[in-house]
Amino acid sequence: NAQDSLEIARWDLECEFNNTDHRTELNGVEQLIVRRGQPFTINLHLRSGEYQPGGSALDLTVETGPQPSDQYGTRASFGLIDQIDTSRWSAAVTSPPGDMVSLSICSPPDAPIGRWRLTLGQGGLVEFVLLYNPWCTGDVVYMDSEEKLTEYVLAQDGIIYRGSWKYLIPTPWNFGQFEDGILEACLRILEMNPKCLRNPGKDASGRKNPIYVSRVLSAMVNCNDDKGVLLGRWTDDYDGGVSPLSWKGSVEILRNWDTNACQPVRFGQCWVFAAVACSVSRALGIPCRVVTNYNSAHDTNSNLVIERYVDENGQLVQKSKDMIWNYHCWVENWMTRPDLKPGYDGWQAMDPTPQEKSEGVYCCGPIPLKAIKEGELTYKYDAPFVFAEVNADVHTFMKREDGSTEKIISSVQVGLKISTKSVGSDRREDITHLYKYPEGSDEEREAFTKANHQNKLLKQQTNAGLLIAIKVSAEMKKGCDFDVFAVVMNNTPNGKKCRLVFGSRAVSYNGILGENCGFKDLLNVELAPGEEKRVPLRMNYSKYAENLTEDNLIRLAALLLDYGTREAYLAVRNVVLENPEIKVRILGEPKENRKLVAEITLQNPLPVPLQNCCFTVEGSNLTGGQIITEKLNSTVEPGQDAKVKIYFTPTHSGQRKLVVDFDSNKLGHVKGYRNVIIGK
Repeated sequence: NAQDSLEIARWDLECEFNNTDHRTELNGVEQLIVRRGQPFTINLHLRSGEYQPGGSALDLTVETGPQPSDQYGTRASFGLIDQIDTSRWSAAVTSPPGDMVSLSICSPPDAPIGRWRLTLGQGGLVEFVLLYNPWCTGDVVYMDSEEKLTEYVLAQDGIIYRGSWKYLIPTPWNFGQFEDGILEACLRILEMNPKCLRNPGKDASGRKNPIYVSRVLSAMVNCNDDKGVLLGRWTDDYDGGVSPLSWKGSVEILRNWDTNACQPVRFGQCWVFAAVACSVSRALGIPCRVVTNYNSAHDTNSNLVIERYVDENGQLVQKSKDMIWNYHCWVENWMTRPDLKPGYDGWQAMDPTPQEKSEGVYCCGPIPLKAIKEGELTYKYDAPFVFAEVNADVHTFMKREDGSTEKIISSVQVGLKISTKSVGSDRREDITHLYKYPEGSDEEREAFTKANHQNKLLKQQTNAGLLIAIKVSAEMKKGCDFDVFAVVMNNTPNGKKCRLVFGSRAVSYNGILGENCGFKDLLNVELAPGEEKRVPLRMNYSKYAENLTEDNLIRLAALLLDYGTREAYLAVRNVVLENPEIKVRILGEPKENRKLVAEITLQNPLPVPLQNCCFTVEGSNLTGGQIITEKLNSTVEPGQDAKVKIYFTPTHSGQRKLVVDFDSNKLGHVKGYRNVIIGK
């Protein structure tokens, strides 16, 4: 019974139907974009005759990459079968006999992602993009909650936490992973990675594995070893680029990289690297979220100890490369870990900010959060570095002018308030418990023992006789003068004579110190037994204004020297100056393809006029993939409003964030946003 090969006249890829069915329609419906392990449909129009079940044959071949091979899973040939087999490449006809044939095609749930070519019989060549499928139970990125999938794969905007652990600043971000041209840029990142350039056939095969792809992304989002996306800069000099604080989303960054021959975009800092990595992961179909770790340790010599040195005024001196960052952002990708023993599936930390080399390249992760929590530091990849970021012990030394050093008493905790945006709302979710056990618990001791974290294990709480702490005012608005306080307490039965040095300096979020913002040195502080004293330090706008970095941070340090025992006690606190609020009003009823007006205002909180004021606005499916810019011609006097109207036309229904940035000569970048619910 010889089968006749079907003669195809033309075909229809049914992009709108397939892309919607595979939840990729926001990328557009001009090309076929489907997810692995899930069937898609192509309609074939025959040149002559009609399809007969059992009597008609069709040979299909799929290939990806420049060196397709059956052995590596980058090529497959298959014919028609009665019913689709979702575990391998297969095809079946789902229409009744006739001259139009509905062909259902399925890829296996572990097929490599990327661009594929499909050959239909003798005549037709079809191209399509294959992505990870977190909706498919057979895919290693499978996630079993529709709400989480909506947040971690489909949401095109979110919130990234900055500021300090005492004052968290939620910053809006436009991930824009489905905006025009972004998927192409993400696929190009995979094509430009050094592993692909060295061995393209092997790299194409490696793309079946999200562990491999996550590691590639963590190297390619920074440009330290390759043609990566972003160049980092942590000084105040942004010549040849823009300040990392000016970005509102990933779209412009990825587009700039893609259209400028893969030249790195200038400049990024940790939250920008993390946000771009999140956009790319979501675009490829890996569930992803940006997380922030407050008081994040950067342990360069892997001894799980951060050594800080201060001078005799309690001010930091940079003697060691170890640092404590006010906060540090990375991402978590969701996947199973068949390469590790069971129990380590789920969220994996990966960090695209270039800090330390791993296997000779600036990349970090993926490492299961569970491995960090359990102290399993031999697990892949880069467990010791991430473990130190959330658990390192801090030792503080005073370097005297005669060159001698001595250890001083100071309590600093590392790894606080690890935060991410919660699912389906703009509230913060605290995920510290996913990284560490409660302090002082048996499980914590066990994890530290496993990790050989001797310093933390040996730490006994010594009850210090003198206590020093820094208290701050309820409101510390940029532009105002306010007080901060050193509070000293004598818990001993004896009177104490002390010296108190209380200083303040501007600081960047990664711990680089700037200029002095106010200083006090009291040589003779007397404390009776049980006595408490509050010593104020006035922070004047006239003094701090010129010294602040864009991070709006001031580092307060209070050093107490006990003349009797020669012991030194240090308290340190970073304060964030509050920016003014950006108010956004939407005029008109928000509907698809209907022009809307946003009225945006910001009140000048400074005692000086603002010049060169400029609002920029963007939002996925709101501003047509573009950034809208409105400059103010006039000066904004103290207490007056900077105000603009911006016109935009939403293209899709659903909730979207309109992200706003305000820039001027004196305030630096201020962020704001408004959630807009677009009706059909």
